[in-house]
Amino acid sequence: MKVMLRKNSIGHLVVYVAKKDLEEEVVEQTDTPTGKVYTLANGWELAMPVMEEPMRLPQTVEARRIA
Repeated sequence: MKVMLRKNSIGHLVVYVAKKDLEEEVVEQTDTPTGKVYTLANGWELAMPVMEEPMRLPQTVEARRIA
């Protein structure tokens, strides 16, 4: 699914999923060999591809929901 990554007004990373009309803050990031796993405030876990550092925001990426 396509998601948009951005920073909110206090500087926290936020994920927006348009198809679900869902916008949640990232509460945990885990590095994996294939990218990162972001855990959202609602409990969702999204697998993200490898992205360049420092990350340019806002940015739309293809993510996969794993939990």
